[in-house]
Amino acid sequence: MPRQQQPSARTARRRSYDQFCATARALDSVGDRWTLLIVRELLAGPRRYTDLHADLPGVSTDVLASRLRDMEQGGLVTRRRLPPPAAASVYELTGRGHELLPVLTALAEWGAPAIGERRPTDAVRAHWFALPLRRALAGLTHEGIVEVHLDEGEFHIRVGGPDVDAGVYGDGPAAHADARIALDTELCLALGRGECTLAEAVKDGRIVVVGEGPLAGELRGE
Repeated sequence: MPRQQQPSARTARRRSYDQFCATARALDSVGDRWTLLIVRELLAGPRRYTDLHADLPGVSTDVLASRLRDMEQGGLVTRRRLPPPAAASVYELTGRGHELLPVLTALAEWGAPAIGERRPTDAVRAHWFALPLRRALAGLTHEGIVEVHLDEGEFHIRVGGPDVDAGVYGDGPAAHADARIALDTELCLALGRGECTLAEAVKDGRIVVVGEGPLAGELRGE
């Protein structure tokens, strides 16, 4: 009797909850460890594999490659080759992947109260504060780029316009910023938790706003 061939890891069917339920189906796609954090990173726009690995401390190269492959097969991520002189491959979210933004935003809001003192084992990247800070910036009416300066580094957020075209946020300084704000991490977390408003923090001097255009003026409450 011929020996039955076992499916390889590459072709094996992904684990499923096998439940006729929308929540279970969603978790079939994004419930694996690291998947939603990869989405968080790709909300900044296209990223190279090496950049993803650098900003996901703790993930092994094998696991990251496996998650990205699963996300490609699931229609959440696509991979493309940049033209010369870059000549590098980047991963980026599909439209389906970008639809996870409200999910990540809700998780950031739900998890904010659990952040207390930073633990000695905690890694940190400045752009990880972008999603909580978006809550405080959501009411702005003028479109543009806000560059955010924290002690841990810099990132920038697009406000008042479509997010998908240019990424929800970006790591590092912006090529062109319509306004710049400086604040500390604790205040950034407090804004994300809704413990104070942007207007209150600007008024009492805990946020410094730099810029001359309408977006900077709105941030200053002018």
